[in-house]
Amino acid sequence: MSPTPKVRVLVVDDEEGARSGLEKLLRLEGYAVDAAADGLAALERAAEQPPDVVVTDLKMPRMDGMALMERLRTQWPGLPVIVVTAFGDVGSAVAAMRQGAEHYLVKPVDFDELQVAIDRAIENRDVRAEADQLRRQLRERDARGLEGMVGASPAMQKVYKVAAQIAPARATVLITGESGTGKGELARAIHAKGPRVGKAFVTLHCAALAETLLESELFGHEKGSFTGADRRRVGRFEQANGGTLFLDEIGEIPLSIQVKLLRVLQERTFERVGGNEPVKVDVRLIAATNKDLSAEVESGRFREDLFYRLNVVHVDMPPLRVRENDVLTLARHFLDRFSKENDKLLEGFSDRALAKMLAHRWPGNVRELENAVERATVLAEGTLIDEDDLPIEVSSAGRQGIQIPGSTMAEIERHAIEATLDAVGGSTARAAEMLDLSIRTIQYRLHEFGRATPRERKPG
Repeated sequence: MSPTPKVRVLVVDDEEGARSGLEKLLRLEGYAVDAAADGLAALERAAEQPPDVVVTDLKMPRMDGMALMERLRTQWPGLPVIVVTAFGDVGSAVAAMRQGAEHYLVKPVDFDELQVAIDRAIENRDVRAEADQLRRQLRERDARGLEGMVGASPAMQKVYKVAAQIAPARATVLITGESGTGKGELARAIHAKGPRVGKAFVTLHCAALAETLLESELFGHEKGSFTGADRRRVGRFEQANGGTLFLDEIGEIPLSIQVKLLRVLQERTFERVGGNEPVKVDVRLIAATNKDLSAEVESGRFREDLFYRLNVVHVDMPPLRVRENDVLTLARHFLDRFSKENDKLLEGFSDRALAKMLAHRWPGNVRELENAVERATVLAEGTLIDEDDLPIEVSSAGRQGIQIPGSTMAEIERHAIEATLDAVGGSTARAAEMLDLSIRTIQYRLHEFGRATPRERKPG
């Protein structure tokens, strides 16, 4: 079946015979074709009539194929490029692939192979465009759901539901969960969804300060109350008056300060350090901890009465390892952000990078994933983040069923698709969204694997 005439191919080669030969054959197959003898001429042609795909030789005068690719990537991000190289110069082609080339062919070019490469490049371009649209839709949906928090796993849906229910209330909230799970982001989202959204959202990390400094930070101090207190200072409770105060790692607060904190929660009144004048505040308190406060109460390190005052509403943030189908969604979210911050043109992750992220257990949770993607964004040399760019090691305790070293691309792809489908209950639409593939591609791959799509399954 001939391609639509809208598919425009730009052929770039300094050898007139090779250039005109490909031009004629492509026209016969229904492609719209432009041709250029070097990189500079190709840029002029592309400016006049932007192509859908570029087929370029690497060794050319004035501007070679590598330099052309760099210019094309800057001016037309996402434009697929197929490189052609002489036999024995495969190293240059591999370097071009690292720089983002879609495919490479060895001269003399097999025309059938070229057609397949062009059609696949167009398909991949369309898939990326579809993925970009899905990412935009996902961000919009997330924003409507709970103030931009990313993740649609069942575990996070439960969190969103509880958070949406408690946001309008005044009740104190205790958020528990491992370090790096996003407790602070959830606290901010609860504040943003509540009636205090226009007021202050003040945070304090309780584990970062010594006891005397922590008391001053929370409640403020009067002039002369201690050495260096040369003026009155307003504490975090007063700063948050009318709004929300988020106390992170509240399990680290010393018992002496716990007494004063309990009084604020009960009476909404306190005195500054070194002062006698009562200060009244209207503050909603959200606290977070990675400790088991019940165990801390049992051991005598945390007041039982304060625990019950804090634990009016309890939300537990799930670790990333039980949010398996959120890993890729979060990774792409961070990639979009860090690509813009670092002015990098990155289109996504390689298959091996995706597989590596799925296999990792993420002991540092979302924070570890965020840091890994930021580092990979900075270090990536091509248009895709590869497995070597990710600063993570997949341990034997990682998810079963996939081995990165020595695995073929087909094996990795199959595992990624099947694991994602299992995680989303067999929904090809959700799997396609998370893997940045079209639904048609998912269905085609399932047919190749001999696995029925949900539509094909019959009740047993």
